[in-house]
Amino acid sequence: MIHIDPNTLEKVNNWLTPTFDSETQAKIKEMIANDPEGLEDSFYKNLAFGTGGMRGVMGVGDNRINKYTLGKNTQGISNYLKKSFPNEKLKVAIAFDCRHNSKELAQVVANVFSANDIEVFLFSDLRPTPELSFAVKHLDCQCGIVLTASHNPPEYNGYKVYWKDGGQLVPPQDGEIIAIINNLKYEEINFKSNPSLISLIDEEVDKAFEVASVFNGNFNTSTFAKENLKIVFTSLHGTSITMIPRVLKEAGYTNVHIVEEQAKPDGDFPTVKSPNPEEPEALKMAIELAEKLDADIVIGTDPDSDRLGIAVKNTANKMTIINGNQAMAIKTYFLLEQWKKQGKLNGNQFVASTIVSTPMIAKIASHFNVDYKEGLTGFKWIAKMVKDFPEQEFIGGGEESFGFMVGDFVRDKDAVTATLLTCEIAAQQKAENKTLFNYLDAIYKQVGYYLEHLISIVKKGKKGAEEIQQVMDTLRNKPLKTIAGSNVTRIEDYANSTAINTVNNTTETLRVPKSNVLIYYTEDGSKIAARPSGTEPKIKFYISISGTQKISELQMQHKIAGLKADLQLG
Repeated sequence: MIHIDPNTLEKVNNWLTPTFDSETQAKIKEMIANDPEGLEDSFYKNLAFGTGGMRGVMGVGDNRINKYTLGKNTQGISNYLKKSFPNEKLKVAIAFDCRHNSKELAQVVANVFSANDIEVFLFSDLRPTPELSFAVKHLDCQCGIVLTASHNPPEYNGYKVYWKDGGQLVPPQDGEIIAIINNLKYEEINFKSNPSLISLIDEEVDKAFEVASVFNGNFNTSTFAKENLKIVFTSLHGTSITMIPRVLKEAGYTNVHIVEEQAKPDGDFPTVKSPNPEEPEALKMAIELAEKLDADIVIGTDPDSDRLGIAVKNTANKMTIINGNQAMAIKTYFLLEQWKKQGKLNGNQFVASTIVSTPMIAKIASHFNVDYKEGLTGFKWIAKMVKDFPEQEFIGGGEESFGFMVGDFVRDKDAVTATLLTCEIAAQQKAENKTLFNYLDAIYKQVGYYLEHLISIVKKGKKGAEEIQQVMDTLRNKPLKTIAGSNVTRIEDYANSTAINTVNNTTETLRVPKSNVLIYYTEDGSKIAARPSGTEPKIKFYISISGTQKISELQMQHKIAGLKADLQLG
């Protein structure tokens, strides 16, 4: 029989008190009798805020998404709002995605805010996450919440918190709120809603967001080029079906073909193993339709519509997926090219990316003499850059995980506007009898050749978390000296804020917030980052190799094999 820690048992017993409803108590009693291992995983820790807010498996317990854990979050945020804005009328906006229980949990969150005398703008139905970021500023709210688990599996849900600038919480503010939440008892949650403070919102905000998306994503593409671009679009059963088709139509793209089998929102995501456009399999049905229709481009978005996958015809006329780093490079280069053509680059602009993304973005920025800023993984850090440097204009930014942000009208990754931007580039290239692959090759010739690869290893539960930490501890305390036959020249440890030059044995301080990330650089120009996911039970290895000549998949496979051998990944 499994041993359950006394602290965990104390938590379990607390959930069997009258503070919690009879249904919750019955589920816990059933787990005590039949699933002690599941019981421990449900209670052994509190769900924590990660890179994309709080995500977890739905169920009972402190380590699960449920009305009590989200109610406690919301009560804590209500208390913090009153402390932060003592003389203001408090307003929050709330959105939710297609997942099981999202609508019901959004109502719970709305009820708690209203019970605390805070006005609530609640979307009447599912909406893309970037629209919530937009709505916070549009409706002059101090805070926003979206119920989503992004691209996680069906058993997950989540809770993302936005502040008055439309960006997600970042330190030290997130720590201050978490401290308040952790000091709350469940019986302190006020679930007694005030319906008079809850307003449903939809078309007025939808239209404003649509107009802003078209304004920011449109770049003087001819009507003929737009109508001549044949697009296949899939929402992968998610929220983008509510906005991307109407934005494309408003922008003049009429040749759009939707994958109907995946158009209906469905939290089970029945046609895919994973609703993540980072996974090639997720775009399989869309690519098959594109090949049938002889389409030019495939766009697929994740359930909350903040990231997008792209497939286009390659130079051999075969539909091929572009990875997140390549897509980000194409969009960044195009934006800077357009700004330069319009005479808008005056040295007061910047683009941004993250420490685990391709070095190409810095090279592209340098090519156009534009400032480049780099932060930790997650768009909350890019949003913070926009907030921290108001004297500079933000042009765009992205990260390797298929996210991109165009301008600052949304302060999070935005698949809606990024889809329009991608179609603009593809349409203009097609008008010149070229593809995005031709455009990418031209970029490589300007800034050097790069190829990236991601390895994700899933380690579920308490045991998995311990195994992930052990991998990081080993890499940190017994650093590799060579990787795939190339000497390590630099090791950046973001948990300790140190960068060690292993060639001359010097150390410098990293000027970004602490994070559990390690990055190795090698003599042959490779970059390998190791990072536990902040929102999934995974450890991720980000590989980038570069050269003056085009890099082959064979070279990448050799690097991957060497990395796996050196890390003993099997």
